[in-house]
Amino acid sequence: MRCNCYIPSGCSVSGIMSESGERQDGNAIIKSIALMHDRSNGLGGGFAAYGIYPRYSDLYAFHIMFDNVAAKERCEEYLKDMFDIVRDEEIPTRSGGAYEEVTAGRYEEEGVQPITDPPILWRYFMDVPADKTKFVSDREYVVGQVMEINSEVEGAFVASSGKNMGAFKGVGYPEDIGVFYKLDEYKAYIWTAHGRFPTNTPGWWGGAHPFCLLDWSIVHNGEISSYGINKRYLEPFGYRMELRTDTEVVAYLFDLLVRRHNLPIELAAKVLASPFWEDIDRMPDRERRIATALRQVYGGALLNGPFSIILGHSRGMVGFNDRIKLRPMTCARKDDMLYMSSEESAIREIAPDLDEVWSPRAGTPVIGELSEEVA
Repeated sequence: MRCNCYIPSGCSVSGIMSESGERQDGNAIIKSIALMHDRSNGLGGGFAAYGIYPRYSDLYAFHIMFDNVAAKERCEEYLKDMFDIVRDEEIPTRSGGAYEEVTAGRYEEEGVQPITDPPILWRYFMDVPADKTKFVSDREYVVGQVMEINSEVEGAFVASSGKNMGAFKGVGYPEDIGVFYKLDEYKAYIWTAHGRFPTNTPGWWGGAHPFCLLDWSIVHNGEISSYGINKRYLEPFGYRMELRTDTEVVAYLFDLLVRRHNLPIELAAKVLASPFWEDIDRMPDRERRIATALRQVYGGALLNGPFSIILGHSRGMVGFNDRIKLRPMTCARKDDMLYMSSEESAIREIAPDLDEVWSPRAGTPVIGELSEEVA
């Protein structure tokens, strides 16, 4: 049963990963995030899914939102000049009587409500022409085009741009968004989800979580109070902050640190949630020198504020808190499954019999990786 409550630590995150690469539909992740309904307020919800486009796994899958037909036409003219478009189509959604059909079966308890007034939602499966990558890698090229579309094509917004993955998000409670996008018809080996409780940034379709760039996706509970510093740090590297929310910097920082600077994900997490200087001073010599170097080189990338974050990427899932753990996160395992969530109850809702449950230490990443056999 739904109620209108205010949760001091508002927002909810949830993540599910099969390390063996077994794909499952979106029913479990919808059920998990729906249990934390009262952490949201209906102004944002969304999901990231990995492994959903095996037929087009070698192509970049752009999910794009358009305010109107004119924006779609402007963007498509741009895409035709910059990419080889192999396939494009409307992203399937539910409306009207389709809600009654699905909620009569699986989602009665969640009280799913129809989504109204969505933007135009389209997806493009594209390749990068060979002549575009004479001086840059194809991934660097894609990042540049995403920044250009979001900054210069009025009324267009790239929700996700990775391979064999996609973001499904909008204005509404997350369970409503999941049913709207027909996530029960997709299968993925990694699912992440978010229910938003906007505080100091607007609730709009492009501002819902997850925030994505290439195959990076971020869902976040809390506030990035260092947004201004992080924004100024990122801009000289070519990243443009256009989404009117603090969380976007986290996706771009991971892209910079891991893809461009080749840091291991564990070290990248330590850059973003670095130990305090007094804790660094007490570390063993080698560890202290590494931590000191990271703070000195990447001071502008440090995230301040209360947060718990789940990062999804093509080879795994990572969860971590701020360095004094001002936002909750629980992790669990069952066989090859790794779970992360704002609340243990949201994990037990879909996996009641768990092998292990724990609450990660502040600033310490929990890292799940796909097995090497997974293509």
